[in-house]
Amino acid sequence: MRCPADDRGSVTAEFAVALPAVLACLALCVGALHGLGQYAGLTGSAAVAARLAGRGDDPTAGQVPAGTTTSIEREGGMLCVQMTASEDTVLSRLGIRLTARACALDESVGD
Repeated sequence: MRCPADDRGSVTAEFAVALPAVLACLALCVGALHGLGQYAGLTGSAAVAARLAGRGDDPTAGQVPAGTTTSIEREGGMLCVQMTASEDTVLSRLGIRLTARACALDESVGD
């Protein structure tokens, strides 16, 4: 049995319409996973830097990602480190800036 002439190529047309949507969804998922991994690394680095600064050591002695902006502030008996990812990342080109903040006990207060 032959297909009517009106149905010829309909599968190709549906595939051509669906493929870009599937690829866009896949790209968004991969980008989200990349951003999540980058945020986890930034959070870990901020925590290490906060602990080092709380002990009175150099907070940049830990593993700070290249190009990361670091700021340190004291709040009560805590010392907080805020790290912002560099502008060279893919997410920052899309307008998304990753920032992580961690606090540790300031052990130099009692001295």
